[in-house]
Formats: sequence, C-alpha cells, structure tokens
Amino acid sequence: MILFSSYHRVLGLVYKDERLQQLDSIPQFQSHSSVLTKMYLNRIVQKQELEQFESSLADHQKAIMADGLTIVERGVLEHNMVAVSHLYTSIYFSQLGDLLGVIDGEKAEKVAAKMITDGSLTGSIDEMEGLLYFHPSATNESSLLRWDETITTFCGQLNKVTDAVRAS
Repeated sequence: MILFSSYHRVLGLVYKDERLQQLDSIPQFQSHSSVLTKMYLNRIVQKQELEQFESSLADHQKAIMADGLTIVERGVLEHNMVAVSHLYTSIYFSQLGDLLGVIDGEKAEKVAAKMITDGSLTGSIDEMEGLLYFHPSATNESSLLRWDETITTFCGQLNKVTDAVRAS
C-alpha cells in the first residue's frame, strides 16, 4: 500500500506538472508526455508511441533481454496487459497480440501466464479456446500495487544494465 501510494503520488505530481507539456516542443522527447500520460491514466501505449519513445533512449537503454524484448518493451507490454484487463472481461490471445501491437498471440499467452503466476495480473487462461479471462480483484489497489512492484523491478533492471554498461 505504501509503495503504491508513493508511486502514484510521484507519477501524479509529474503528470500534473506543466513542464511535462513542454517536452512536446523538444523533437527527441515529443512522445514522453503522451506515454507518461497514458501510463498515469492506465491507457494502452500504442506501438508507434513506444517506438518513438525508444528512439530517444541511449543504446544501453535498448538492451535486448533473454525474451527478445528490451526492458522498456517488457515494461510497456506488462502495463498494456494491465490496461487491457480494465477494458475487457475476456479476450482471445490472437486479438490481444494485435491489440498490444508488439507480439503475436502465442507470446501474449506466455506473458499473461507469467503475469498471472507472478500475481501482477488476476485472470485465468482457457488454452482450448485461446482465451484470457480477467478476474477483477476486490480492489484495484492490490493489482496496481503488484503493477507498481513490476515497474519498480523494471527500473532496478534498467539501473543494473546502465551500471554494467558504464563499468565496461
């Protein structure tokens, strides 16, 4: 609860800061305002927005992980999965892959399974039908807290990669 409150408060402060909109006037940071706003409002970040955001990152921040995704792609993918869970009660994995715009249905199923296992997404999988069922928790705070922990882990991994590159 404390992690969620702190994270949400800081994100809210940045979101409400008028300087955030000034980033749109700087060509290399134009997507940052949009991505941050969508994350704060728990909306889906589109593939082209992610690509534009990633184009402003340094090479070491684009390191590809074992699953074939960059750290940023993984974080946005998990964010989008949570955002989709607020819009749908169930969805076919083929549609989910299309909606997420980054992966195919098979990868969408693997990511969903991992997130359900980790507790960052509440749902169940019907492998026979190729469906993901979302189970809203009693409170959104608990799922958002788990999502916050995922983002915290993501930031920690990003720092490790940055430190490793600097040490090289």
